[in-house]
Amino acid sequence: MDVMILAGGLSHERDVSVRSGRRVQEALKSSGHRATLHDVDASLIPALRELSDGVVWPLLHGSSGEDGSLQALLELVGVPFVGTASKEARVAWTKPVAKAVISRAGVHTPDFVTLPQSLFREVGAEHVLDAIAAKFAFPLVVKPARGGSALGVSLVDSREHLSRAMVHCFAYGDMALVETAVEGTEVAVSIIGTGDQAQALPAVEIVCEGPYDYDARYNAGRVEYFVPARLDPAAAAVVEEAALTVHRTLGMRDLSRVDIILDAAGNAQVLDINIAPGMTETSLFPQAVEAAGRDLGDVYHEIAQQALGR
Repeated sequence: MDVMILAGGLSHERDVSVRSGRRVQEALKSSGHRATLHDVDASLIPALRELSDGVVWPLLHGSSGEDGSLQALLELVGVPFVGTASKEARVAWTKPVAKAVISRAGVHTPDFVTLPQSLFREVGAEHVLDAIAAKFAFPLVVKPARGGSALGVSLVDSREHLSRAMVHCFAYGDMALVETAVEGTEVAVSIIGTGDQAQALPAVEIVCEGPYDYDARYNAGRVEYFVPARLDPAAAAVVEEAALTVHRTLGMRDLSRVDIILDAAGNAQVLDINIAPGMTETSLFPQAVEAAGRDLGDVYHEIAQQALGR
């Protein structure tokens, strides 16, 4: 099977995308597939039209690869591809919309408010910040309403630090999501499959010195991972069921990763949803595959084969 891996792009997460693409390429080649890397540029559509008896695997991170635009292009050209379809990708990519949808399905997610940068200019930044501080108890998490890899994310412990967090957030997008910070056990649950056939892989527990930010995620040393997570069977079942519900409710296909904090009450609080999870040497999806006793090449083959068969 020919697999064209799309990696790179022009988002802030280009480097992660390229690293993910190379790792998936290596795994697929080890399973006997012809896997090639391709950036998203002017030569892409001609290359897609020449692809026969093959499948495309989009591994772009950030807006260019996860907001549904690239998926819509692949649908227009008519090539089979790994991952969530364009309409569902747009919902999953937009954090406030995804949170509202999964909340209606009974999934827990931290209380939040979404505010555009323009509103701060129109009514006065200090007034908006005062309203946030009056409504929510600290600590809070401030992050872009669209984005990944923890870029633009800040943990805020008081009103005086809120302004700096908003400036940092708006450097990565024009819409901010402010939500209650939840304490508990942080885990990531990876899903493979689609619909009723979807299965949860073992949860990966994340223990980080300081915030689990971009540097911690992609540079070894600051994070300790426990795979599988140090959860009792009942707690493990709670986070797995929450991740599966998110995957199915949002109509995600083939693979996803759901980031969760298991709070003191035993509720799985969903923090983030990833339709194109990272596949680098420090990423959580490959760790979960290996914890399940599976070979990465075999799992990636199954994912590509499923996409080709649609």
